[in-house]
Amino acid sequence: QVQLVESGGGLVQAGGSLRLSCAASGRTFGSYAMGWFRQGPGKEREFVAAISWSDDTTLYPDSVKGRFTISRDNAKKMVYLQMNSLKPEDTAVYYCAAGANIIVVSALPDYWGQGTPVTVSS
Repeated sequence: QVQLVESGGGLVQAGGSLRLSCAASGRTFGSYAMGWFRQGPGKEREFVAAISWSDDTTLYPDSVKGRFTISRDNAKKMVYLQMNSLKPEDTAVYYCAAGANIIVVSALPDYWGQGTPVTVSS
């Protein structure tokens, strides 16, 4: 079992940066792949980033590739999403997720956090 709590969301101007954090609890955190999703106003939830349990593989959709970076600290049970060059279309509630492997977490995670809102003003 893994519990996830996101933080770091807020209001930022277009072109700015923001770093989201996800604190995990549970003894098996290190064995899970971790990911981030987002859901914008009137939109479906979409995949944003994923990282393998060993920290050597990452996945991003084209919409954020080169702007967003996912990282993890297994010792601290933390996952981060560094977001640079933010655009108004990045406005969404961002969710942390955990899954058995990087393919699972990028498609149908086993665990979800409650989300943290990000608003990018133009």
